[in-house]
Amino acid sequence: MRVVSGIQPTGNLHLGNYLGAIRNWAAMQDSLEPGSEALFFLADLHALSQPHDPAGLKAATLEMTAALVACGIDPDRSVLFNQAQVPQHAELQWLLNGTARMGWLNRMTQWKDKAGKNREGQSVALFTYPVLQAADVLLYQTTHVPVGEDQKQHLELARDIAQKFNNDFCPEDAPVFTLPEPIIPAEAARIMSLRDGSAKMSKSDPSDMSRINLADDADTMAQKVKKAKTDPEPLPSEEAGLADRPEAKNLVGIYAALSGDPVAAVLAQYGGQGFGAFKPALADLLVTTLGPIRDRFVALKEDTEALDAILARGAAKARERGTPTLDAAYKALGLVRH
Repeated sequence: MRVVSGIQPTGNLHLGNYLGAIRNWAAMQDSLEPGSEALFFLADLHALSQPHDPAGLKAATLEMTAALVACGIDPDRSVLFNQAQVPQHAELQWLLNGTARMGWLNRMTQWKDKAGKNREGQSVALFTYPVLQAADVLLYQTTHVPVGEDQKQHLELARDIAQKFNNDFCPEDAPVFTLPEPIIPAEAARIMSLRDGSAKMSKSDPSDMSRINLADDADTMAQKVKKAKTDPEPLPSEEAGLADRPEAKNLVGIYAALSGDPVAAVLAQYGGQGFGAFKPALADLLVTTLGPIRDRFVALKEDTEALDAILARGAAKARERGTPTLDAAYKALGLVRH
């Protein structure tokens, strides 16, 4: 079993990033059986599909690397790298551009959403980046890809491209590409703003009090929880009682995600109590869980030499694993290379 997953390098990481995605990667790494392997990459090439700040992209790539390691990704047990150091990704994308079809890409819902009405003004990269996503996984003979609802269509496209390439250019008993299967992860916690329970926790919110940053110290975390928006009612004893109380639902959801307990169990413990009792308990849990991760993250973030070394080592392993597939694709297409 070989699992491959990528993440966009974004800076200013917060609790929503940790509980929503990063924590699942560490759990996946730890659950693999002997002989299986996970490759995790920072999708920095994908950033070129949208306007971006070069200095910001570089800083965010290193920051995300620090976050992944701090949250439990072990570069000795998993292959951790950034796309830009593995040129085979971009090479394979070009080879697969001959197989992918305009109609397939036109149907991509993310293309429609991101391009909006100004399709003519978008970069070619925004249109073709699902082909790069296909290359990202097909390069490594990937057997399984973790996908949320928003990425299912992209994995189906990768399978379609692989199938057509194999049909068009390979003997039936010697396909170049493995067709990857989806892994549907356990539903990730959806973490909302501490100031508005109907809006997602976001680094772009102008109020720093709306989010718990991965770099916040214990006092700052506790202060933000204390000042989080709530309502005057005590917590209900059953989940149905949270239906029209977005802020209460969010805080209970954060507690449940951090503790690993279902929401019903949290309400069984705290139902009937006010936020004066619940908030300090939530702050304690947050500091206990996130504190060690935060300390490691802050230390690693400053050690750019160590981060560069981690990415370089991971990229060397990724290049080694990806080269045979790329060579086979060139050969199947009849391209003269040596």
